[in-house]
Amino acid sequence: MLNTVIGDVGHLSVIVAFVAATVAAYSYYKAAQGRTLGDTDASWLRIGRVAFAVHGLAVFVIIGALFGIIHGHRYEYYYAWSHSSNHLPVYYMISCFWEGQEGSFLLWIFWHVLIGFILMRYSRRWEAPVMSIFAGVQLFLTSMILGVVLGDLKIGSSPFILLRDFMPDLPVFKLNPDFVPKDGTGLNALLQNYWMVIHPPTLFLGFALTLVPFAYAIAGLWKGELTKWVRPAMRWTLWGGLVLGVGIVMGAYWAYETLNFGGYWNWDPVENAVYIPWLVLVASLHGLVLWQRSRTALRTSFVLVIATFLLVLYATFLTRSGVLGNASVHSFTDLGLSGQLIIYLMAFVVLAIGLLVWRWKQIPISPKELTTYNAELWVFVGATVLCLGAFQVLVTTSIPVYNAFLGFIGIKSNLALPADQIQHYTKIQLWMGVGVAFFSGLAQVMWWQKNNKESLTSSLTVPGILTLLGAALVILLVQYYGLKMEVSYIVLLTTALFGVLANLGMVFTLMKRKVSLSGGGIAHIGIALMLLGVLASAGYSNIISQNVSGLLYSREFDETTNRDNVLLWRNDKAPMGKYDVSYTGQYLDAPGVPGYVDKQLLFRTADEYKALARADIKRGDQVYYKAGDTVDILPENTYYRVEYKDRKTGEAFVLYPRGQVNEEMGEGLLASPDIKRFADHDIYSHISAVPPPDKEKDWSEVKEHVLSVGDTIFLNDYFAVFRGVEPAHQTAGLGLTKGDLAIQGDFLVFGEKKQYHVHPVFVVRNRLIGRVPDEVEDLGLRLSFLNVDPQKGKFTFGVSTTQKDYIILKAVEKPFINLLWSGTLLMAVGFGMAIYKRRRETEAALEPTDAEAVPTLQPRPKTRQVA
Repeated sequence: MLNTVIGDVGHLSVIVAFVAATVAAYSYYKAAQGRTLGDTDASWLRIGRVAFAVHGLAVFVIIGALFGIIHGHRYEYYYAWSHSSNHLPVYYMISCFWEGQEGSFLLWIFWHVLIGFILMRYSRRWEAPVMSIFAGVQLFLTSMILGVVLGDLKIGSSPFILLRDFMPDLPVFKLNPDFVPKDGTGLNALLQNYWMVIHPPTLFLGFALTLVPFAYAIAGLWKGELTKWVRPAMRWTLWGGLVLGVGIVMGAYWAYETLNFGGYWNWDPVENAVYIPWLVLVASLHGLVLWQRSRTALRTSFVLVIATFLLVLYATFLTRSGVLGNASVHSFTDLGLSGQLIIYLMAFVVLAIGLLVWRWKQIPISPKELTTYNAELWVFVGATVLCLGAFQVLVTTSIPVYNAFLGFIGIKSNLALPADQIQHYTKIQLWMGVGVAFFSGLAQVMWWQKNNKESLTSSLTVPGILTLLGAALVILLVQYYGLKMEVSYIVLLTTALFGVLANLGMVFTLMKRKVSLSGGGIAHIGIALMLLGVLASAGYSNIISQNVSGLLYSREFDETTNRDNVLLWRNDKAPMGKYDVSYTGQYLDAPGVPGYVDKQLLFRTADEYKALARADIKRGDQVYYKAGDTVDILPENTYYRVEYKDRKTGEAFVLYPRGQVNEEMGEGLLASPDIKRFADHDIYSHISAVPPPDKEKDWSEVKEHVLSVGDTIFLNDYFAVFRGVEPAHQTAGLGLTKGDLAIQGDFLVFGEKKQYHVHPVFVVRNRLIGRVPDEVEDLGLRLSFLNVDPQKGKFTFGVSTTQKDYIILKAVEKPFINLLWSGTLLMAVGFGMAIYKRRRETEAALEPTDAEAVPTLQPRPKTRQVA
């Protein structure tokens, strides 16, 4: 039944949220206009607070309405129909919420509301100017889901549009305007992963957090408080670096577990669009640290803090304007909002640059000369390296934007992204990693001591010697195993080891001095470990599924597929590296049953989400379904059971790589890996090809056998014993009624490794004869019950055979990839420690100390300076 009330409530709430954000932005602006910091107009301030509270309440109503539409399977709404389906569990319905553009914008708005409430409570003197920026951003974001059309002008895309309004030309709506589909199109298979439940919210929280230091910086420029903004902005920048960094790695881990390109980072433009602002954010954090410690690099801090948020907006344009439609596999399609996104971006670019130009000469610069023995110099150089790395990725990723812009002004451009993007980015970003590792170690050592030639030499001697010894040992081990190390790999290895050892040595030194630990030092160790993990796992991945059969699997496959994959016939062993590998069957996911269920235990019904248990389904002594019970299944994905056994040790494990035939994704097979994790490496396996499931099996001509009970027949390499005839069970899904006759043959087939019970069925209904054959997929056999001779006690069965089931599998050994994941955790701990260390610094609550006073502006000396 068509329900328009919940959509009307949601759409009305969007309008209320938009208007309230507009009122809040204007009111906060008026509260701060023409006044010094902390001196606000009380009446305008009160209006701004109430308006933002109304805005927040409206946003909560919008979220409730949209999730209610998804959870309630209200497919009269386009958003629910295009992103959800009846059989999704609740946690994947949450993923449906932000799969679409409108939902992801709403998620971003939600985080801004929560952060805005925190700022209203704790920002004190900064509330009016900061919240005017904050509410202004909310105004723009809310306009993206407004869904108002004024003539030819479209403002935003509403998540509450009805399906009949979105697709009015469908014939069904001309016949029945109130038509409601019974099911939706479902959630993208690649997003049906627990990381997609937590990764997008984390990433968008990181995006939202970048707005806070930006708002403080803009407020500082606006109010002429060019130094006081740094203290409150610092803590929020730390939170942004932590959350956004963790969110990015969550996405990398999702790709590692879900996609089959063989890694965790593919330099996809959408990945790059998130990576770029994080690099600049971390660089801005170092700039803020420099100002707080040495009263230097304030101009740099302004530029980088502002650039971080503007790059987030640019990333939004890249991923949602449709400009990357042909360059990225997971960018959003264009909803006609490109112009609106450009206006959004340019408004803040003009505002920020205008304020910077206005105040540039007033921003304090340090008269301090930075020499080679100043830690601040090397921190600044490290931040510069981060920015250069971001710039390289930005320039290449933006190639589709250049083409679109030149086409818009009438100039034809055919610039193309690099053919091998991984190689293009890696050869530059590798050297960026070298710089980050080296300067993070050097600067951390110098940061905590007075430096001169003697002290610096003394401090660097031990980590330097240990670094060279460690690098030499690793190089020898690599050569011992017959591998080569390029010069760039040797340099990255050496600098990353130095980054670990130098920072670790300084952490131990601080512990001896009983000084509070450096969060920066811990974070630097984590980043250096991440670089080592990337070097080992990406640089020395070992394909163990080499084709040693001498056969060409298919002329349709490319050379690498024929070379780097192994063909596994069902239940046959094949050598793979040090393992013997066997493919032992296809399995389905049955919610409520641990692990997966063998397809051969299930009889499929007309409802693809239901099956009948052909035998007891149990785990250990616990029976989950008895024979004949109806089993709920998730049919989209097939899991292929692959057994690995180490030939030397006998150690065995089982993997279940996933495959799904999905023509809508542009691929015949949508495959996801399964991973066996060891302390020093992972075994990463995924399916490369399977027999076409939509193609009928090529069965041989039926061979008839007339049998009596107890007879034995030979079936290719196997034999079967006919044990008798019995009434057919409902497990065959026959739906028997009174007067129907159904009997089934009982065969015991002896395979190579196990026995199989086979029950072909003979049915008589309304004097019509029907037959339900039974297959043994493991053996490629099908038995049919053809006829009955009750007088002679003879039964006729038909036997046909087909090619055995097979898969083509790729398996890769990824050494020391745990260094990447453990380094990420350590980086997060370091950020957390830095945040904890500053927990007592309430944002903008304290008057500046003498150390925070604005230094007297002086003419620039002709010495090396940091702006």
